[in-house]
Amino acid sequence: MDKKLRDLEEKIKIKFNNPEFLKEALTHRSYLNEEPKWDLPSNERLEYLGDAVLELIVSEALFKKFPRFPEGQLTVLRAALVNSQMLSKVGTGFGLEKFILMSRGEARDIGKAREVILANAIEALIGAIYLDQGLAKTENFVKKFILKHLGEVLETKSYKDSKSELQEIVQEKLKVTPTYKVLEEEGPAHRRTFRIGVYFGDKLVAEGSGASKQECELEAAKGALKISRDAERP
Repeated sequence: MDKKLRDLEEKIKIKFNNPEFLKEALTHRSYLNEEPKWDLPSNERLEYLGDAVLELIVSEALFKKFPRFPEGQLTVLRAALVNSQMLSKVGTGFGLEKFILMSRGEARDIGKAREVILANAIEALIGAIYLDQGLAKTENFVKKFILKHLGEVLETKSYKDSKSELQEIVQEKLKVTPTYKVLEEEGPAHRRTFRIGVYFGDKLVAEGSGASKQECELEAAKGALKISRDAERP
């Protein structure tokens, strides 16, 4: 394990003062079921912290870079940089997946659930860096691995996701903002699945399901967009 930690430190160019933070960031909840003697908790608390730190760093960077952008535009840009697809892509870029400690069952899964695990591990890693190295070093990490994708996001307009597009259309035509509600939640904590509905006012318009709430909301928004476009056709 120590060699793996050193390998990861080399990849991200950060030497941890307390390697326990890094170990915890790499510990998926499912690993504890197979290794009850493991002396660290899962990475969920670090993920919680890292999510907040990441949002702060990206928000400030966008705020300074685009002084004329309104709040709504900054929000969709930030969402494009910190969503699970982008974070999973970032983790894949430096091989984070092979360092995560997870159950054998999770290790075999190559679907959307794996993408979520990888994205969550990035957030946990950011939380670990923040606790061990402070805000300045964490900002350097985020700039190097996440904010570097800003140009790509602007060029491809990937910030124009289904939720953003749906919100623009519905606000213009119906003068309401789409809302999202969890309709169903099932499965163990480390393998939760969700079914989420998108509403225009009190009306349920479409649903989405998947391994993360964000993924479900995007799927529901895509469904609502399709319904809206089909209704406009003669």
